[in-house]
Amino acid sequence: MAGMSTGAPASGGAQGKSGGALLPFVILLFFAWGFSTCLVDLVAPALKSLFSLSNFEAGLTQFAFFIGYAVVSLPASAILAKLGYLRTVVVGLLIMMIGCLLFAPAANAGTYPGFLGALFVLASGITILQVAANPLVAILGKSETASSRLTFAQFLNSFGTFLAPYVGSALILSHIEKAPDPATLTADQLAAVRHAQAHAVQTPYLIIAGVLLALAVLFWLLRKNTAAPQAEKAVGVGEMLGMLRHKRLAFAVLCIFLYVGAEVSIGTYMTSYLTQSNTLGLTLSKAGSMVAFYWGGAMVGRLFGSYLLRLVSPGKLLALFALVAIALILTSAFTHGPQAGYALIAVGLFNSIMFPTIFTLGIEGMGHRTPQASGLLCMAIVGGALLPPTTGFISDHIGLGLAFLLPAACYLVIAAFGWSARVAAPTLYGDVAEPAAATVH
Repeated sequence: MAGMSTGAPASGGAQGKSGGALLPFVILLFFAWGFSTCLVDLVAPALKSLFSLSNFEAGLTQFAFFIGYAVVSLPASAILAKLGYLRTVVVGLLIMMIGCLLFAPAANAGTYPGFLGALFVLASGITILQVAANPLVAILGKSETASSRLTFAQFLNSFGTFLAPYVGSALILSHIEKAPDPATLTADQLAAVRHAQAHAVQTPYLIIAGVLLALAVLFWLLRKNTAAPQAEKAVGVGEMLGMLRHKRLAFAVLCIFLYVGAEVSIGTYMTSYLTQSNTLGLTLSKAGSMVAFYWGGAMVGRLFGSYLLRLVSPGKLLALFALVAIALILTSAFTHGPQAGYALIAVGLFNSIMFPTIFTLGIEGMGHRTPQASGLLCMAIVGGALLPPTTGFISDHIGLGLAFLLPAACYLVIAAFGWSARVAAPTLYGDVAEPAAATVH
């Protein structure tokens, strides 16, 4: 059975080839899926208002989205092995486009499951895209500058997550908050209002669909570019799961699961949280635009974090950042007013180094088994599907502020991992493979 894409440089000496005109377009894909992923944070409160959902039900948007990482990762590696890198990019872009287009019938039908289905298809395309694009960035160019290319790609990914809340607030939430009180409407009037609101949700995705189609055509024209390496053979599921016997790797897999879940949980419910009178008391659209600072903090933090990681042990810095994130969440949960809102927004700054640092520490010492280790870490992104609905369920019973204690508990585990990984891991296998390209969330 086919396994996860390795993310490691392909065999055959592809590493070191100049990317030429191809590399900038591959890096642009990081922006595309960062924007699309973060826009889900604005869709959740919109659909909550549109369908009168509980926080748990609204959190199912993230479940429908991130479950794609668990379901599609294995088939995606088989597609990569069969079609190669650039054709796989085209497949991923087209499936993303289909997911965006599915928002139209979902809006016309006015059904919540229709939107969830569209999000799942969109996420499936993003997963396929990441399987191909992540290793390409590392491979297209000199190996000694691979880290700088990945850092820049991560920056563009964060730039996409920074812009998405502004666009989503303007095109989605501004229409939702202008709607009249449902209690004052007749059944026919309410149906008409909800139909208009549903169409507001679909608008940005239809625009994105057009952009994705243009990118798909571009990569189809580039599909024979000689700079692209040959795809590696996919590895078996059993071989990947067998790697979990290594405690450090297993701990890192758990931490990726918890980190993505915590990060997405906060982003999903932040808009609703900032509208509460005991925090910032903002309108829905203004609260949505404030989410940009949460994701923007991660963007800025990646620039400074890359410098700090040269001076401080990655494990120690990871532990420190996780502990600061916990302190900020506790401040938000047990205080009121602006400081409660701004403390939660500030968590984004300390999220910045967590994913790449956990990933790197997890594959350290794996030698020629690095590809299998990378696959396990990538699949752990499914935490973004499970923890947001759980946070929403808790908030329905005790309130959003206290519900964020669940992400705080996740950060506590991450801090423990960072401290345990403060010293270099021994090489478990006789050779050391090239570092894998970390999936960027």
